[in-house]
Amino acid sequence: MTPDYQAALAGAALFDRSAAGKLLLTGPDAPMFLGNLSTNDIKNLPLGGGCEAYFCDPRAKVQFAAWIYHVRLGDGRHAMWVETTPGRNADLLKYLDRYLISEQVELADMTADFAQFHLAGPGAKAVLEKALADTIPELPEFAHMERTFGSHVTTGIRRRDPLGVPGYDLVCLAEKADGLRGMLEAAGAVPGTADTFEVLRVEAGTPVFGPDIDATRFVMEVGNAARAVSYAKGCFLGQEPIVMARDRAGHVNRAFGGVKVLDGGPLPPGTKLLRDGQEVGVVTSSCHSPRLGGAVALGYLKWKHQDAGLRLDADTPDGRRAVVVVGLPPVR
Repeated sequence: MTPDYQAALAGAALFDRSAAGKLLLTGPDAPMFLGNLSTNDIKNLPLGGGCEAYFCDPRAKVQFAAWIYHVRLGDGRHAMWVETTPGRNADLLKYLDRYLISEQVELADMTADFAQFHLAGPGAKAVLEKALADTIPELPEFAHMERTFGSHVTTGIRRRDPLGVPGYDLVCLAEKADGLRGMLEAAGAVPGTADTFEVLRVEAGTPVFGPDIDATRFVMEVGNAARAVSYAKGCFLGQEPIVMARDRAGHVNRAFGGVKVLDGGPLPPGTKLLRDGQEVGVVTSSCHSPRLGGAVALGYLKWKHQDAGLRLDADTPDGRRAVVVVGLPPVR
């Protein structure tokens, strides 16, 4: 185990996630506008609240994954902060602008202006409090607040657990990033690498747009869809196929899940999963799990082939290899 992997499980590890796409929507119609286009209830999101959401096309195929926060700006105005997958900020901005007609909404891409870190581990809260020299409240996931580190590093603190351990996303002006990093490391955070972040993500069963989700994927097949889709709010883009899947079939044809690899190392993306020689799934992400001492994989399994303990075959270029369905998260 690497030092940052061990820290994420027993202390606190700090990962630079500044590449995350960051958009700011201001204007009185911003909550309604986002609510009409996304799967979650943005209109009723309270100040200090946040949620996971997807932006879909009319067929409910995922176009963007997002995390949306209701924030207050320095001048007192309320605004909506939208985070999305690294490299997809410009495309999301164009997507939103296409649907902007007469609403009083202003869109801005803030990706280059703000740095972002993810502090993960059971000791993350203690590290934050030591760096702040102050206590912070227990926050439910996606709740957020603003605090100042030192005398001048104002930072948005957002509870989020993509790695399966308590975590905080920390957002500050890009020019303040080195100062924030230094204070957190001095308080006990261990510097983390992108490779370790990826291992922890796969172990936690967190899907990412690109490897695990693409624009052809029905939103209700995706991991975390249950918490990212609201059936109680008003109409939104892609709502009809989502409601039909719930009311007519009662289930989706495929679901995101995890498998443990019983034979050999990580599986290549696109590896087919077979049952009695018939394709029943596909792998999207895979890694070696230090905790399991073997490989795990994420992917999609067809209906009736998702039960934990079910043994399948992975059809790799080197021959078939045994796997077992373990569900989500694949490593507990």
